Amino acid sequence: MTAESTNELDFLSFVDFAVATTSSELKDVDPVAMRLVLSLHRVTSALVYDLESAVHRPRGLSWPGFRVLFVVWLAGPVESKRVATLSGMSRAAVSALVNTLEKAGLVSRRPSPHDRRSVLLVLTGRGREVITRDYLAHNEREQAWADSLTAEERRTLIGLLDKLMTGRAAREANRRT
Repeated sequence: MTAESTNELDFLSFVDFAVATTSSELKDVDPVAMRLVLSLHRVTSALVYDLESAVHRPRGLSWPGFRVLFVVWLAGPVESKRVATLSGMSRAAVSALVNTLEKAGLVSRRPSPHDRRSVLLVLTGRGREVITRDYLAHNEREQAWADSLTAEERRTLIGLLDKLMTGRAAREANRRT
């Protein structure tokens, strides 16, 4: 493929080009593993971008802000460090986001009854309204993405993703967090 013809590639179609070019340049590359991970990453990035731009930004939330509210909604009252773990974010990122969400009146902090040094994050009434309203719109976009697959394909993909999430590499990565 020439430099001129690469102009026809987009974010998702770049996968075929990347796998073919890398495989011809580096003979020890596993093109199937590369395609799997690159495709998964690209689809996830496109999906997150779609959710953020179509659902969350128009409603005044960032994707990370939504993730924090979602965890506090489902697991709260909860400590910041637990929110970081459950959202896959750093403690520093969660702390900065909680400050923003608190100023917006969506989250409040209260002392932990079990540890005076610890603070629990709790949704405010407004925070509950925002996350439940936003999640309904979020789920509509999830359904639009899922509609590309049959019910059986969805179950198969969920099973395969569960297998990836519980595999050795995922367990090793989880220990580093």
